[in-house]
Amino acid sequence: MLGLDFGLSVGGFLTGLLVGLTGMGGAALMTPMLVLLFGVPPAAAVSSDVLATAIMKPVGAWVHIRSRTVHWGLVGWLSAGSIPGVLLGTWIFSSVLRTDEAGDTIRAWIGWVLLAAVAAMVAKVWVGRRASGKRAAPSLEGTRMPVRRVPTVVLGLGVGVLVGMTSVGSGSLVVTVLLLLYPLLRPSILVGTDLAQAVPMLVVGALAHAGLGEISLVIVASLLIGQIPGVWLGARMSSRYDGTALRYLLMVVLAATATKLLGAPTWIAGMIGLLGLIVVGIVFVRERNNGKAHVTPADAVDGPQRVTAPEVP
Repeated sequence: MLGLDFGLSVGGFLTGLLVGLTGMGGAALMTPMLVLLFGVPPAAAVSSDVLATAIMKPVGAWVHIRSRTVHWGLVGWLSAGSIPGVLLGTWIFSSVLRTDEAGDTIRAWIGWVLLAAVAAMVAKVWVGRRASGKRAAPSLEGTRMPVRRVPTVVLGLGVGVLVGMTSVGSGSLVVTVLLLLYPLLRPSILVGTDLAQAVPMLVVGALAHAGLGEISLVIVASLLIGQIPGVWLGARMSSRYDGTALRYLLMVVLAATATKLLGAPTWIAGMIGLLGLIVVGIVFVRERNNGKAHVTPADAVDGPQRVTAPEVP
């Protein structure tokens, strides 16, 4: 058990670091890891991860709140949908627990949501590139950007349902759809808003899951030992590193994990992971080379010494 606790803490640290850096990927990595690597029953993995994430995400959110990189209008309207959504998702989850195929059903849910998360991340890369050239009006980038209320509430509702059912989606899907709805949002505000909006939803979800009797406090405590310092460090680093390479790597890991959860043989999941890493490596090297090719003489002199401060509107 001691070895299992240490492994969970290491996994918790890595996922917490990723959440702090990118605002996504925590439950998308942690829940499948609990099921596939540590043999935790899917129901216990979902419920325990909801509680652990509800305790972890406020740490990362607080760093962004202090940096004033949270759009509170978006947080409020997302919560208007996500809080009832997570209650509905938990009710669906509890209904499945009473069936004989509960474990297989929840595994399949997680697998399909992971595939949706991968598709969302690919879309985010494309939309992010298109949006990067449009952020020319500072008055529209900040934390007072007008909120599109109906689609924002619908987004919160959908994500809340998925989190209640699988614990996945509070970051992986929200960041992408927010970028689609608000392409002028700065990356730091995007991450800070996502972390902040997840807190009330996850707290309500954790309370709802606590009543189902599936939460393992040993698992939760072991995860938090790693997740809390990980998310704090990641949030601190996010103002100086955009997490591009990590996002590419995350796509590969989630695609391979999803195929395994959906019942594919291990060798197929391994091949998907290997091919994905090769493609990611090629893309990343080409982007690095293209970036160097466009460096101006002034950038070449000043670039290595330049430190980007946290974006404060």
